[in-house]
Amino acid sequence: MARNLAENNKNEDIKLKQGIIRNLLKEKNAVLLAHNYQRGEIQEIADFQGDSLELSIKANKTEADIIVFAGVRFMAESAAIMNPEKIVILPNGGAGCPMVDMITPEDILNLKEEYPGSPVVAYVNTSAKCKAVSDICCTSANAVKVVNSLPAKRVIMVPDKNLGSYVQRYTIKEIINWPGFCPPHQRTTPENIKTLKKRFPDSVFVAHPESSPETINVADHVSSTSGMYKFVKESRAKYFIIGTERGIIYKMEKENPGKVFISSNPGLVCPNMKRTHLEDIIDSLSNLKNVIKIPEEIRLKARRAIENMLAL
Repeated sequence: MARNLAENNKNEDIKLKQGIIRNLLKEKNAVLLAHNYQRGEIQEIADFQGDSLELSIKANKTEADIIVFAGVRFMAESAAIMNPEKIVILPNGGAGCPMVDMITPEDILNLKEEYPGSPVVAYVNTSAKCKAVSDICCTSANAVKVVNSLPAKRVIMVPDKNLGSYVQRYTIKEIINWPGFCPPHQRTTPENIKTLKKRFPDSVFVAHPESSPETINVADHVSSTSGMYKFVKESRAKYFIIGTERGIIYKMEKENPGKVFISSNPGLVCPNMKRTHLEDIIDSLSNLKNVIKIPEEIRLKARRAIENMLAL
C-alpha cells in the first residue's frame, strides 16, 4: 500500500510539472523538442519528438520564438544553426556527447592535409565547429546516399568509425574512418543477441548503424531511429530486440500495442540523454538559461555543410 501511495504521489508530481511546462511554452511562445532517447515523461509532452536533425528542421517551420531542445548539446547547436532568429535552449547545460568530444576541428583539418582532395563527411553527431570545417553532413539514415553522391573515390568520415564501417558495405569508395564511437552502442554484442534469441526464438533484432560491425553482422534489420519506428510498425513479428538507447522503446510500446520490445543490453542507456529532467525544462525556460550561442562565422559554415546534405 505504501508503495502504491508513493507511486501515485510520483505520478501526480510528474503531471504537475508537465502542466507547468505546457503553460510556460504557451506563455513564452516556445516549442519543446524531445529526442527519441529522452525520458518518457518528456517525450509525452513534447511538441515534436524524433531524431536530432529532423527536429531542428521541424522547429524551423514553426512560429515559435524559443526552441527548447531536450537532447544533448550538438543537437541544440544544430537547432541554433538552422534557426538563427530563434532562441535555442538546452535544458541541462551539462548534457554532452562523448563521441562528439572524440574529435576536434584541428583533427579534421589534419585529415584534410593527410588526404588532399578527399571530402569530409561529418555525422550530425559533431560539434558546430567540426561541421564548419567539413564539406557535408550526414545522418545515420542517409550516410550511404551522401557518400555515394560525392564524386571523389576516397571519403573521410567523422567521427563514428562504426557508421563509417557500415557505409563501407554499400559503397565502392574508400572510407577513411576517424576512430570515434558511441559508448552505449558498443555495449551490445553478438553474445547478447545470441542469449536473447534463445529466450525469444521468434524475435527480430533491429540494430543501429552506430553498433559494432560484429553486432551488425547478426542483425535482422539495420536502420536509424526513425527507420526503426517504421520497421517495427510494419513488421508482423511480435518480439523485437532493439539495439539502440532504451528511451526509444517508450514510443514503440505506445504505437504498437501487443508487440514486445526487449533492449539488446541492460546497459544500453545514454547517461547524457537522461540528464534532462522536467525540472530542468521549467528552470531553463522560466529564466532563459543555457541559451546556445554560436559565432556567426561558424554558424554559416556549419549550415553550409548541413544544406549540402539537404540538397540531396
